[in-house]
This record gives sequence, structure tokens and C-alpha cells, in this order.
Amino acid sequence: MHTTVGIIGGGPSGLLLARLLHQAGIDSVVLESRDRDYVERRQRAGILEQATVDALRAAGAGARLDAEGLPHDGIELRHDGRATRIDFPALTGGRRVWVYAQTEVVKDLVALQLAEGGPLHFEAEVTAVEGADTDSPLVRYTHEGREKTLTCDYVVGCDGYHGVTRHAVPESVRRTFERTYPYSWLGILAEAPPVYDELIYAHSERGFALASMRSPSVSRLYLQVPNGTDPADWPDERVWDELDARLSLTADPGWRLTRGTVTQKSVLPMRSSVTEPMRHGRVFLAGDAAHIVPPTGAKGLNLAAADVIVLARAFAHHAKTGSTELLDAYSDTCLRRVWRAEHFSYFMTTTLHVDPDQSSFDTRLQQSQLDRIAGSPHAAAELAENYTGLPLDA
Repeated sequence: MHTTVGIIGGGPSGLLLARLLHQAGIDSVVLESRDRDYVERRQRAGILEQATVDALRAAGAGARLDAEGLPHDGIELRHDGRATRIDFPALTGGRRVWVYAQTEVVKDLVALQLAEGGPLHFEAEVTAVEGADTDSPLVRYTHEGREKTLTCDYVVGCDGYHGVTRHAVPESVRRTFERTYPYSWLGILAEAPPVYDELIYAHSERGFALASMRSPSVSRLYLQVPNGTDPADWPDERVWDELDARLSLTADPGWRLTRGTVTQKSVLPMRSSVTEPMRHGRVFLAGDAAHIVPPTGAKGLNLAAADVIVLARAFAHHAKTGSTELLDAYSDTCLRRVWRAEHFSYFMTTTLHVDPDQSSFDTRLQQSQLDRIAGSPHAAAELAENYTGLPLDA
């Protein structure tokens, strides 16, 4: 089998790329190692930037998002028992974010691909990508119990950090920059109404906490915990008590979360990673195959979407003009945005979390930074502009 663009990975970035290519009249094949049910249930991100929402709408995947997604015009920062709201539209010229879970984005894109797009093969495990430096790279994979091959004009790896596509970039030219943080997130999904109609990010001497949501009746909540934490060591009541303590307000000492049934509990390690370059020969890396960010800045899914939007435009430009100019510029174009997002995610993470080894001096610096955001429109605007997402041509 042959296709113009072989896409490895059927997550949101791979599916969005396939959809954008279909709209441009460019054929593709998507190979996803997991089954459809797993892919559509895989819990990941929940915050969509303005540019991501605009791209999904343009791709024809915005109907359910507009009907069921929750637009947010800000976030609340809590520290020292005080609350500060960051007003996104007022600080960014009208930009906002949406709460719409990655699971729902994937369901929408899968349905579109199966109804209108090119082949989408689930349970197709890619074992190798060969010939990146040739005019016809080859993808080896197993599907329906048989070993198969897919020849392509180009291959795009949307298969994550542990996928095979990263290794198609030779070690002699591949560089990976990484940081591991000395804490993790304990996350719960609970059948409980959200504590607030926007996200709350809380800094306290007990550690970081985040109150988010998936719907008007389902809350998504997180606590900073030590690396290596076993979720079983955190009974539901302990989680709720700790969330109450970290999210507390001096002006409302009786404030408490509305508790409900915990339906999911897991621990998420925090790390950053960037692989350069994001293109070698006719193989391109996108999303987690090229970069990972800690979730504090809500950048993971949005960075992946930005990658494939840039790449789809480059493929469309090549198909229309024959020029490889935009394809050749892909890695440099994306890495500028990637490093900006990495820095913002690092800033949010290190400002809001308590390092196990930090001193009282370090804590005072965090509090000073949060005070500045609360008191300076310029500092608040810098946070809002990064959180809602920089323009794709930035």
C-alpha cells in the first residue's frame, strides 16, 4: 500500500492532521496501535486554546465542542489565602480557552475520519520506520495478525515519546533536552459539581492544587504529591481534606469543596522534554513525539495541534506550488513556539509548586511573583497571553 502521508498515531494530533490533509485533497493513512475504545477513553488534556478551537471548527469538528464545551474567560490564582482572577479577554484582546476533554476531541475526529477521510487502522502496531533519507520512506507494521508495509512520500510521527518514529531520526543528529521535576500530580475524576466556574490554581506551603472540571457535574482535581506516590495511599477522604486545605481562603474560612464519588484516581509524573530537529529527511515529528510539557500550563494538546496545523499548511503549499520551502522550515517554525511553551510551563510549574528542597527564601520568591501577577496588569497580561495561546505565526 502507498500513500502521500503516512501518519503514525491516532491521537488528536494525528487525527487532526489527517482531517486537514483531507480538506486539502492530500491522501493519508493513519496507523494507531491501540483499539478504538482505548483511544476514545484515554484521559489526557482538557483545555483548548483559541487557535486549537478555531482549527477544529475549520476542520468540521466544532459542532459538539460548541454545544457541549465550556468557554472560560479566565482562571483564578490562590495564594496566601487570597484569590486573584486573571481576565483573559480583557488582557488579550478577546482570546479565551475552552474546557473540552481530549477524549471528546478524539471521538469527533475519529467519526469524521471514518465517515469521510482516508484509512484509519486501529490495532496497527508500527515496528519500524525506514528510509527517512529516501524519496519513499517505509513503515513496517502489524495489523490483523499480519506483517504489512506502507510506502509513503512522507511520514509523520504522532506516536508519542515512546513511539518508534523518534528513532527514525538518527542519534547522530538527534538531540533531546529534558527536565524531571521532583514532584507529581495525584489526579481524581469525581462526580461532583465544579467548585468554581473557572479553573483555580493554588499555591500553598502544603503544595500545589488545581480545581478543574470536565462538565457541569464532573470535577477534575489535582494535588502535588511526592514522586513515586501510590494512589492507594490516598483514600478518597484524605484527597478531599487535602484539597480543602490547599484551596482555602482567609476571607471564607468555612469554604469547602462539594464532595462526590471518585471515579478515577492516578498519579502523573511531571517532566519536560524537547527533541530537535523535528524533521529529518521525509520524516516529521509532531506532538509528544517531539516535546512534552508539564500540564500546569495546559500546553500539551495545544502544542500538538499547532504542530500539525503548521505541517498541514506546508503540505498544502507543496501540493499547490511544488515548493518545499514551508516543509523545510517546519522544524524551526515549530521549535520557536515549543520553547516558548516550555518556558511558560516551567514558569507556571516552578512558581506554583513547592520543591521538597526549597528554602523559605524560595517560597518568598514564589509569593512575590504571585503578588506581582495579582498587582500588575503587565504581568497578568503576560500570563494570559501565554495561557490562551500565542498566534500560530508568532
